[in-house]
This record gives sequence, structure tokens and C-alpha cells, in this order.
Amino acid sequence: MKFLDIGTVAEQSGVPPSTLRYYEEIGLISSLGRHGLRRQFGPEVLLQLSLIALGKSAGFSLGEIAGMFGSDGAPDLPRADFHARADALDLQIRGLTTLRNALRHVADCPAPSHLECPTFRRLIRLAGRRSRPAGRSGAPTPVARDQRTGKQG
Repeated sequence: MKFLDIGTVAEQSGVPPSTLRYYEEIGLISSLGRHGLRRQFGPEVLLQLSLIALGKSAGFSLGEIAGMFGSDGAPDLPRADFHARADALDLQIRGLTTLRNALRHVADCPAPSHLECPTFRRLIRLAGRRSRPAGRSGAPTPVARDQRTGKQG
């Protein structure tokens, strides 16, 4: 088996050596030994670091990510958790799309005054509803559609 020096791992993964040492300290990755003073890792550490980066990008904590690896360091990915994160991202994307569309409408609105524009007034009402907490069920506020165009508001 070919070992990778900590500098090589840092270079290939884009993860600084200090972060690699921290990940090792908290048990996310493990070195196989040292060559002189430099930590040596197996080639599988590059896959582990990619999975750690994916988990961090998805909003998982390092503790949650640590639970995604078996005792042997092999991935043991909780599919239900990934589905839940993907669903949350879908909601966030819809909300951001609505916000983007609202900003574009405000910027391009042909009405002499925004207050005279029915679409603007509807968008303001929607924005007010979105800023309030969800109802008792915890369900998100549904996204309204423009009656004329069928587009999300």
C-alpha cells in the first residue's frame, strides 16, 4: 500500500494540514503512522475528505459527519438524513427563487408607482407571511402563483 504524506494529502484535497490534524484529533480521519515527523495516510483518506466536504456543504456538523463513517473509516451514509437535507435545500431554493423573482419584478415593474402595481402588492403580502413563523404544524408557507402567468410569486 502506498502511503500519502500529509503535505500530499493537503495538496490533493485542498484541505490545509492544520485541518487534517484537527480532523484526526476529533476522529474523522486517521493517519497510519509517521515518516519522520510527518503523518502518513492511506489513499482512502482522499475519499473521506471529499465526503466530509460534501457533508459540510450540506450543513451537517462535524459530529454528524463523524457518525457517517464506520469504525473502519468506511462510509456508512444515512440515506434518510441526506433525503431530509435535500428536501430542506429544495425549500430554500424555492424561497430564494421567489425572492429573486420579486426583486426582478420590483426592478422592472412598469407601473408608475409600485403601490399601484397589483403584483408588487401581492409580493409584499407574501413576503410578510414568509417572515412570520410557520403555523402550529411547522409546515412551510405555500408558495403563491401569479394568477395571470402561473409563475411562482
